Amino acid sequence: MQNSKALRYAKRLIRFESTSEQSNRYVAKYLEIKLKKHGFVVEKLMYRDARKVRKINLIAKKGMGTGGMAYFGHTDVVPAPTWFTRKATPFEPVVAGDRLYGRGACDMKGSLACMLEAAQSVNFETMNKPLYLVFTADEEVGFGGAKQVVEESKLYREIVQGGSVAVIGEPTMLDVVHAHKGSYLMRFRTTGKAAHSGTREGKNANWQMIPFLNDLWRIREETETIVDWFDENFSPPTVSMNLIMSDSNQAVNVTSARCTAQLYLRPMPQVDCVPLVQMILQAAKKHEVQVDFKRNCEPMWSDPDSDLVKQALTLMGASEVKTAGYATDAGVLSEIEQKIIFGPGSIAQAHTNQEFISFDQMQKAVQAYTQLILHYCGGEPIKPISV
Repeated sequence: MQNSKALRYAKRLIRFESTSEQSNRYVAKYLEIKLKKHGFVVEKLMYRDARKVRKINLIAKKGMGTGGMAYFGHTDVVPAPTWFTRKATPFEPVVAGDRLYGRGACDMKGSLACMLEAAQSVNFETMNKPLYLVFTADEEVGFGGAKQVVEESKLYREIVQGGSVAVIGEPTMLDVVHAHKGSYLMRFRTTGKAAHSGTREGKNANWQMIPFLNDLWRIREETETIVDWFDENFSPPTVSMNLIMSDSNQAVNVTSARCTAQLYLRPMPQVDCVPLVQMILQAAKKHEVQVDFKRNCEPMWSDPDSDLVKQALTLMGASEVKTAGYATDAGVLSEIEQKIIFGPGSIAQAHTNQEFISFDQMQKAVQAYTQLILHYCGGEPIKPISV
């Protein structure tokens, strides 16, 4: 593994500090050069995020015809304010034992590297269907890149219309995941007036927020205790309501001029969350709390009896399909009928201050991705990999 193409690619990709708050243009340029070098036609889409930072999406195709297979991965990573060693930064890849450490090693530059090696190992002169590689921006902060691909990419239209199967290479330890939760974000705001707290000139925005939060707590308790809100296919089986609060007040003798709260919901495919959202909105209206509601992505669900799921299970010598409690670009790719989340590394390692991916997982991923390409682009039967 030490001399593998996948490891070399992963090291190079980690060195690009492509946190979501920054532009990903440098890592995108590197990938574009590699894709073109190996015979891919590349469609490049550019947009600017809410902070006017330039972002790049790449959609590449190799091979003739329609259908085949599409791989989706993202080039952005989460920040790394702390790291487990002072000997290297999070963006300096470090090999220790049988692991590669670095920000994005697991989520998900290691996966991108494995697919790049797999794609290069296939002789496309013998293939009769295409392979698509889609590298998006901003997966970690609202799926903005995938949304642009869906809305604007001509090659993505080919993927949908041709009925390509899709593999989203997020870390699953190479378990076959057919469903995951969605991502809803609600922002609440109350406004007061700043003044000396020893007078009655001010109005504390926190007091207005508290009655609403009390109602919100009751709603949350309902989702945690009433089975109608559960989906036992997931762990935890709830919408996992997460509350974040701030009033930005740095002085105890000043009334807070504003109070903000954010609620992050993870809806599930088999649970209707419309009534839940309506309850929250009604409570906000009752207490005169301003609300901004954003659906980052919907839950993802793919038929567990689909051909793609069955082939992937055969590939891994597994019998059971899994679900995931997190969200991915797949939540935006609703037009693609057959899709799975399937990638090397553990989600437990993603976003940590000692993020790593094991050589064993990378090696298996290269084998697995190669087999899927040969099957869906060339019609060859699936051969279980050595596990």
